[in-house]
Amino acid sequence: MIKMFTTQLTGLFKRIYDKQEFEIEDGARMLAQAAIGQGSIYIKSYGEMEAVTAEALFGAEPLPSAKRYDSSVELTEADRVLIVTRFSTDEDAVAFGKKLASEDIPFVAVSGLIEGEETLLDTADVHLDTKVIKGMLPGDEIGERVSFPSSMAALYLYFALGFVIREMLEEYEE
Repeated sequence: MIKMFTTQLTGLFKRIYDKQEFEIEDGARMLAQAAIGQGSIYIKSYGEMEAVTAEALFGAEPLPSAKRYDSSVELTEADRVLIVTRFSTDEDAVAFGKKLASEDIPFVAVSGLIEGEETLLDTADVHLDTKVIKGMLPGDEIGERVSFPSSMAALYLYFALGFVIREMLEEYEE
């Protein structure tokens, strides 16, 4: 089971990069604008995706200019936001995305893309798809799927964004 999971994860990470290389760069460029300017990169994570916020703030290599978003924050035009949630149809995340869009605050969303009436894809400046919308491995029951590594996929995208942001900041400082 571990070998199958490892194979599936490797394939997932490769698909994410191969299909979204340019979107990752666009998202990083947008977030880097806050780090280069007078703004901050605010992170709003939902559920298990708090792993991304923890990594950005307390990991071995914290993301430059990153802060946790909470409702007391007054965003400025120099700020950027990273929304991270399990599915693109998460009602709270969609409502927050609409609020940001109405205030002209640019944001990047990371979530598993699900078709729906209202999704983060509708309002995000850049949407990065974790490609995790169901379990990756067959379960014991017929039709059952298990192993749902959405936070691992989100962390992969976070690190990809972070690499590009750091490269851009280094170029800017030269």
